[in-house]
Amino acid sequence: MPSVKPIADAMACSVAMSCFDARGLHKLARFGIAEEKMSSFGKRAVQIGLGASLFAAGIAAGSLCARSAAVQNRFGQPKTVLHVVVYKFKDNVSNYDREKAINGIKDMAGKIPGIKNVWIKTARNQIKEFSGVYAIEFTSAEAAADYSESPVHEAWSKTWQEQRENSLSFQVTNP
Repeated sequence: MPSVKPIADAMACSVAMSCFDARGLHKLARFGIAEEKMSSFGKRAVQIGLGASLFAAGIAAGSLCARSAAVQNRFGQPKTVLHVVVYKFKDNVSNYDREKAINGIKDMAGKIPGIKNVWIKTARNQIKEFSGVYAIEFTSAEAAADYSESPVHEAWSKTWQEQRENSLSFQVTNP
């Protein structure tokens, strides 16, 4: 019985030889160039497709974040008390005395318990006849009541009363 191995070797050799003859090499070379061009074009198409996908995903994520940020606007309703005062100085009060009176609010805040924050710079005043606005935040309604009866406030208020022509005060809190 003839051996199968020599026959298989002979067939593999003839196939390999046919690939390396002049016509086979020419066909392989043409196929390799076309494949190289195709892969270059294919790579570019894939890159463009991935870039467009990434861009679209960014737009989608951005719009979702913007939409959720608008929906999740967080705010609080603190139990503090705001004391807001709109004031008008007398015409004869100097700028130095005006600044001293307003800065006295900061001094009181450091001396009277229960004052949490103060605002003394007028950013916007819609009541043109008045000189400015200040605000004091108290930790509680009790702290606001204690402030009005404090000797420190009474001393400051005496000077304040002499310098102001008019004032409107408001207190606001949350239930």
